[in-house]
Amino acid sequence: MAKQKIIVSVTNDLSTDQRADKICNTLTNLGYDVLLIGRYYKTSQFIYRNYETKRFNLWFNKGFLFYANYNIRLFIFLLFTDSAILWSNDLDTLPSNYIISKWKNVKLVFDSHEYFTEVPELINRPTIQKIWKGIERKILPKITHVITVSQSIVNLFEKEYNIKVQLLRNVPSIKKEITEVENIKVAGKKTIIYQGAINVNRGIEQMVLAMLHIDDATLYIAGSGDISEKIKTLIVTNELSKKVIMLGKIPLEKLHSYTTQADLGLSLEEDAGLNYRFALPNKLFDYIQAEIPVLVANLPEMEKLAKQYEVGSVIENHSPEHIAKKIKGMLANQEQIDTWKTNCTKAAQELNWEKETQFLEDFLNESK
Repeated sequence: MAKQKIIVSVTNDLSTDQRADKICNTLTNLGYDVLLIGRYYKTSQFIYRNYETKRFNLWFNKGFLFYANYNIRLFIFLLFTDSAILWSNDLDTLPSNYIISKWKNVKLVFDSHEYFTEVPELINRPTIQKIWKGIERKILPKITHVITVSQSIVNLFEKEYNIKVQLLRNVPSIKKEITEVENIKVAGKKTIIYQGAINVNRGIEQMVLAMLHIDDATLYIAGSGDISEKIKTLIVTNELSKKVIMLGKIPLEKLHSYTTQADLGLSLEEDAGLNYRFALPNKLFDYIQAEIPVLVANLPEMEKLAKQYEVGSVIENHSPEHIAKKIKGMLANQEQIDTWKTNCTKAAQELNWEKETQFLEDFLNESK
């Protein structure tokens, strides 16, 4: 019997998208023939996956023209490619997926990685935000298979659109392999890590400036994004080049090996719109899986997780001085660090992809 084909689509270049990779591996293990579609940059790295991948070469790389270009390419591709299920990741891939699902009468799964209409890039652009909100309002009430990443966003979607939404948090796989990477630990100093996109309102500027007040630790930033150059300039301007090291974009296969070397993981998103307010970032779960304590923002979902599992501490505000004080206090208390690490080990047995996705097979077998 031929395998059913699932086409999964995202708008990134696939190399660092942990959630899409985990979804595709899970679908493959469930017996589906999986194709993951993304975009190609000149700087895109070669990737090897256990499933088929495809990256579109596009004429535009940002703004309205990019989204239009991507969705037109995706629409044409889906029109001439057979599949049993379409898996749309985030609102920016939904228009073409939805139209094709209706035309071809195939099942559509919408996987919302964030509360897209409230991302920082949109909240200060009301006209563009209104367009995306209009797309969401037009399509989402008509979809029966909807997944998202935090209970708060589940509640928002269910209340606004009167639909059933399944929670699928961005927890990592419990089966993590350690690969050989450079040693980032410095003798006599603690190691702090931030991993993820380097974008606005993620508290990255504040954590960098906090290092002005910390002498016995090194902060590593693993990732890239819209404000990477701004962060590099901030580091140089404040003469922090020996205290703050930018690792750049790290392939999925190596990221865990860097994270396990750290003594503390940071997730300091600002309260800039509902998307960040209700965020439950995958890096937070990655830190827990790597058995390192966390320092998180005082936002509902992150604070609740840190306190429920007793795996770290919470900041009260985003001033660099306050962040520095919290970091120093955490790193100075080895007995507390050991307790947090033990709690991370326990939490990792519950907060893992294998448990989180147990519902998925039945979910996919539900009628449209």
